[in-house]
Amino acid sequence: MKIVRKIKVKNALGIHTRPAASIVKLLQPRGSSVFFTHKNETINARSIMSILMLAARKNTVLEVTVEGEDAEVTMQQLITAFDMEFGEK
Repeated sequence: MKIVRKIKVKNALGIHTRPAASIVKLLQPRGSSVFFTHKNETINARSIMSILMLAARKNTVLEVTVEGEDAEVTMQQLITAFDMEFGEK
C-alpha cells in the first residue's frame, strides 16, 4: 500500500537534530519505505542527515510518502509526531 500526505512542520525551530532523530527512531521498527519531498528534493526519511539537508523550517509543508504493508500505521505515527511538535510543545 502507498499513502501520500502533506504534513506541516509546526514546531518553532523546524526539523533540527532532535526531531530528525525522533523521526528516524520512530521508523526503525517499521517495514515501510518513507520519503519526504520538499522543493523538488526527495529524501529517505530513515536518514538523519538527509532530513537535516531539507532545512525544513516552521510552517514548511512536506509531502510524505509511505509505502509498505504497515503504511497506514506508519503514516499515522508520523502525523501524530508532527502534530505533537516532536515533544517540543
